Amino acid sequence: MAIVMRPSQSLRLWQQVTLAEVKAAAHDLTMRQMAILLTVYLDPPPHTVRGLAEKLGVTKPVITRALDTMGALKLVSRHRDEKDKRNVLVKRTVEGALFVERFGDVVIDKAAELPI
Repeated sequence: MAIVMRPSQSLRLWQQVTLAEVKAAAHDLTMRQMAILLTVYLDPPPHTVRGLAEKLGVTKPVITRALDTMGALKLVSRHRDEKDKRNVLVKRTVEGALFVERFGDVVIDKAAELPI
């Protein structure tokens, strides 16, 4: 199913979603943190710090800093890979799953409000 929008409509949707998030006093995630979070929740696991860094085109320390914040918010957790101790696995949490699901609902609600 393809959704057809003009650029101005897609930007209006993005604006409305971000305004709703600010007004809801939801977690104030950066674009990078949101990209990591959505990757962890929408792409099949396993997710590693190294893999996320490659996917986002940033260094591992950049991912680690973002994960520090998201871990403190309980949106993701990190664990040493038992099979390969060099890897750190990034895992989903209940709190993170609820956040992502609620965020998806906000996107749907705001898209439905767009003028045709």
